[in-house]
Amino acid sequence: MAFEIIVCAKQVPDTNEIKIDPVKKTLIREGVPSILNHDDANALEEALKLKDQYDDVHVTVITMGPPQAKDMLIECLAMGADEGVLLSDRALGGSDTWATSNAIAAAIERRGKYDLIFAGRQAIDGDTAQVGPQIAEKLGIPQVTYVTEFKIADDRKHITVKRAMEDGYELIDIQAPCMLTAIKELNTPRYMSIQGIFDAFKKDIPTWGAKELGVDVNREVGLEASPTNVFKSFTPVPKGQGVRLEGDSEKELAEKLIVNLKSKHVI
Repeated sequence: MAFEIIVCAKQVPDTNEIKIDPVKKTLIREGVPSILNHDDANALEEALKLKDQYDDVHVTVITMGPPQAKDMLIECLAMGADEGVLLSDRALGGSDTWATSNAIAAAIERRGKYDLIFAGRQAIDGDTAQVGPQIAEKLGIPQVTYVTEFKIADDRKHITVKRAMEDGYELIDIQAPCMLTAIKELNTPRYMSIQGIFDAFKKDIPTWGAKELGVDVNREVGLEASPTNVFKSFTPVPKGQGVRLEGDSEKELAEKLIVNLKSKHVI
């Protein structure tokens, strides 16, 4: 029986091309260049390292998003994943982290057996770091976040991880099945291979909607069911160019600085 690894990944807007819906206050994803979320790439890489190590490892990538998110799944398959599943339905649109985790947890349960779940720490379009832990809670499995090192015993049940903290690290022993969220220090993601790209386009990627997931579109998923309301979303105003002062001595520089600050009515 295969050792089943689920990787939760997300296609995110390129941070250089972000657009915001002025009414809904949500990100406009249609027509915006998208990429594989950075931390999710580290999560996938760790799963693929186990696939390289053991012949019976099967890696499935699950993502939720618009139809264009299938392109990201193709990229994951080209990197070495075995299977991809897209959760896409207008009823799922606008979901906050709670509603998103409801949908993804339902997809994992629908798919069946899993031994290990990897996810990125957070997505660059939200930075909440909530979806991974929420999925674990809804599946009733243990979790460790901010994983920077990973080791698994030969029995593939006992796992040791190094967890990054603000002022140091924690070494934690945990047993599979469990949820682990990755950060960039965990590894260096691989590139797609030429053969992998050819093979990826031959694979079927199923799309599951709310009906297939068996979720309540009024209470569990979607914008209306989301308890979090975005008050305002905006892109920061770029800072103006700084002023460089030059002089032959500290006294001269100080005098120029005082003149400059007085002209701006700072002093």
